Amino acid sequence: MSMILSASVIRVRDGLPLSASTDNEQGTGVQECRKYFKMLSRKLAQLPDRSTLKTGHYNINFISSLGVSYMMLCTENYPNVLAFSFLDELQKEFITTYNMSKTNTAVRPYCFIEFDNFIQRTKQRYNNPRSLSTKINLSDMQTEIKLRPPYQISMCELGSANGVTSAFSIDYKGAGKISSAHQRLEPATLSGIVAFILSLLCGALNLIRGFHAIESLLQSDGEDFNYIIAFFLGTAACLYQCYLLVYYTGWRNVKSFLTFGLICLCNMYLYELRNLWQLFFHVTVGAFVTLQIWLRQAQGKAPDYDV
Repeated sequence: MSMILSASVIRVRDGLPLSASTDNEQGTGVQECRKYFKMLSRKLAQLPDRSTLKTGHYNINFISSLGVSYMMLCTENYPNVLAFSFLDELQKEFITTYNMSKTNTAVRPYCFIEFDNFIQRTKQRYNNPRSLSTKINLSDMQTEIKLRPPYQISMCELGSANGVTSAFSIDYKGAGKISSAHQRLEPATLSGIVAFILSLLCGALNLIRGFHAIESLLQSDGEDFNYIIAFFLGTAACLYQCYLLVYYTGWRNVKSFLTFGLICLCNMYLYELRNLWQLFFHVTVGAFVTLQIWLRQAQGKAPDYDV
């Protein structure tokens, strides 16, 4: 029998459950799907706004809008057009009923639990499609799905939750490493932006001095070729600090300290070509950028709410 089993309203940025239907189904398959609900809630910000996850005998569909995601669990043979029409109704009612500023500032899970009443009424209607009176809306939804079909989420994109790894993801042993490589950093601060600009400036100064050193070498045999190497190494170190400030990589903090050490070594070698203030400026900027890299860490793992 095709039917909707449960539905949830979840905040996209951190996976906080805002409301959910009362689940009557307690089968093994449904319990397993609840784990997928948790896994998806942690990745909503990284997924398209209309998606489907097929989990054997059940499908999980969701849509996201204005920082809120509407997720539902249904049997595999439940029609797509009805599933997304159901989610669309939940979305319209939730936006109409609640101020979005309240959803953004909510701190407690299920603080809009009274919305469960509407979820239950709508679920009953959609579990009896003959009672649906909005045939034209269903036709519109069917056209929309054909024009923009939901994104099909693969199991390997979910990874694992609570130490339980999906059987489908065993063949994708590199999936965890790939996802960590694309992990998001905390939002940039003003000091971080200033550090990025100063590091670019130091890199540009090193690059200009490096080209001048090449000109001097071509005009005179007395110029030390090692100075050219030091200038270009300094340029590369500054640009790599900019990269570390913007993107997350493995051993990011260690790399930033090693890069700062390279900047110090290059300036020590160039002490004959720079005055004290120039050396102080380059080393201080390197230290400041290293500090900003250390302060701007990866975003924390979403809390394990009982979705």
